[in-house]
Amino acid sequence: MNWLYTLILIGSFACGEDEAAVEVVKEKPKSVNTVGNADVTSVFAREEQDGTWTFHVSVEHPDVNWEDFADGWDVVTPDGVTIQPDPFHQYTKHIRHPHVKEQPFTRTQKEIQIPEGVTTVVVRAHDKKDGWGGKEVEVDLNVRFGEQFSVKRVP
Repeated sequence: MNWLYTLILIGSFACGEDEAAVEVVKEKPKSVNTVGNADVTSVFAREEQDGTWTFHVSVEHPDVNWEDFADGWDVVTPDGVTIQPDPFHQYTKHIRHPHVKEQPFTRTQKEIQIPEGVTTVVVRAHDKKDGWGGKEVEVDLNVRFGEQFSVKRVP
């Protein structure tokens, strides 16, 4: 607000007491990082006897504080559906607090229901401040090992 007051004051002196010419110049908005930087670094998916899956997902993010940390990860089907075992949470796995000194960190989610016929999923992590956009891992549920993932199926 100081710059606006200065413009009004300068305009008053330049134009006399009766008139005040003020030119308001809008500043360009600062560039904002809108792409999240929470990266999935590895995934271990295990099929359980009851047909559900347990996912162990490692995430790396430069957590700073409660306003800027990796706050969740999703398992997403090829048609874009996010699998949510708990309908009250925003993500497949909700991460409750920053991990400033624990990077990367691994969190587990049980009872994930993979729809019949789905053989691949994408695991992505969310950045509370900047959203989605970090590295994702595509998991082929029919392959034992892949790039940044491993799978254990029920025999």
